[in-house]
Amino acid sequence: MLTNGTDYQILWSEFKPGSSIFLPAIDTDAAVAAITKESERLEFEFVHKVVIEDNVKGIRVWRL
Repeated sequence: MLTNGTDYQILWSEFKPGSSIFLPAIDTDAAVAAITKESERLEFEFVHKVVIEDNVKGIRVWRL
């Protein structure tokens, strides 16, 4: 998944309902757009929150 100039290699088969991932991103809107595109392609629902983890801004994404 490409966002913010980085190609993230996410193991979608391991992204089970109830799990979450953190995506570092300066442009959080672009990161949300990228995860939205992937969720539509893979047919899963998610929620997200803009967060700062270990002094790094990004989005935390939970699969529903």
